[in-house]
Amino acid sequence: MNRELLVKDIIDRLARFPSPFDSHYGVIPIPPSEEYVVLGEATQVHQEAMNSISKIDALVEELIDPYIVSRVLSRQEAVHSSKIEGTNSTLNELLYLEEGDQKSNARPVIAYANALERHLPQAKNNKEEYFTTDLICDLHQWIAQNDPDCRGKPGFIRDKVVWIGGTGNIAYSTYNPTPPQNIQSCLIENVAYLRKEGMGSLCQSIVTRMALSHLHFEAIHPFEDGNGRTGRLLLPLMMAAEGHVPIYLSSYIEANKQEYYDSLKEGQQRNKRLPMISYISNAIKKSVEEVMVTRSALKELEKKWKQRAHSREGSTAYKALSLLPHYPVLTTKRLAELLNVSIPAASRGIQQLKIDGIIKEKTGYQRNRIFVAEEALLILNRPFGEAPAI
Repeated sequence: MNRELLVKDIIDRLARFPSPFDSHYGVIPIPPSEEYVVLGEATQVHQEAMNSISKIDALVEELIDPYIVSRVLSRQEAVHSSKIEGTNSTLNELLYLEEGDQKSNARPVIAYANALERHLPQAKNNKEEYFTTDLICDLHQWIAQNDPDCRGKPGFIRDKVVWIGGTGNIAYSTYNPTPPQNIQSCLIENVAYLRKEGMGSLCQSIVTRMALSHLHFEAIHPFEDGNGRTGRLLLPLMMAAEGHVPIYLSSYIEANKQEYYDSLKEGQQRNKRLPMISYISNAIKKSVEEVMVTRSALKELEKKWKQRAHSREGSTAYKALSLLPHYPVLTTKRLAELLNVSIPAASRGIQQLKIDGIIKEKTGYQRNRIFVAEEALLILNRPFGEAPAI
């Protein structure tokens, strides 16, 4: 690690690695500031992010919409957060796996979505007290245990030296995270900040706190692998713990990866916080815009489906039209469960939806067939920021 890239405040917190890397040093990161942060050039975008949070919170208050846009949002978060780290499963593969397709390659990704579904309600109910080192290890175990490429032991803090950059050679690394012997104390500092145990909770917004906690967590790098995904999982949990609608940021991050890495580097090497505050602010603002566009497009698609449907109101097929944006991949059994109807009734509904050209069968199987609403998937799968085709 080139010390010339580091500012004095970071150099002062270098600690020697254990043998056989004892000629190198790792950074014990500066704990997240509990003081008021002067936002400077980040002021406007920070305020826009706060307005966006208020906007989507108000939407939830006004509408009976259990998924805000769709349950698929949490699946998209899992897919894109994993893509950032090089796991390239698709949303379609994940949804197919949930419906029983054993050929899907999305097993490492579905655990991420399951972790969100499990922990978000608990974070909302338990608020900041929900954050513990055990929780962080549990999140890591969820995402790492089904990933054959993930190094280290799932759910356990690393006891090895790791470094970032250098193509496998520590001598050419761009950043050396915390030495193993210092990880526990640094992680305790991160958890204390997440739990709002200091004065920062009185003078910092949720947006600022998300940025600072993420910078600190990624600088610690507490696990041998899977740190990015674990750190990004904590962001919607922070929002839920503070009573906000969780906003998923990984689609934006995956579409703007270089700026994300640059913001992390500015924090890790130069102790600059504003780039990450600006980045998280933009991510929130743009992600909420994407949510609103997606929600509007799916509502418009549902209207078009109803116009071309030949099923009567109240029938299984007609009721299914409101479910398909949230379950664009489903089985007859799934539809029966969702609508609380018999398998034969669900089968008749599926048949009508096929006749109306709203869904298609994708497996070619005689049994355990999977049906897909391709028009909904086109909206959900479009590149971030691209206008939906309806």
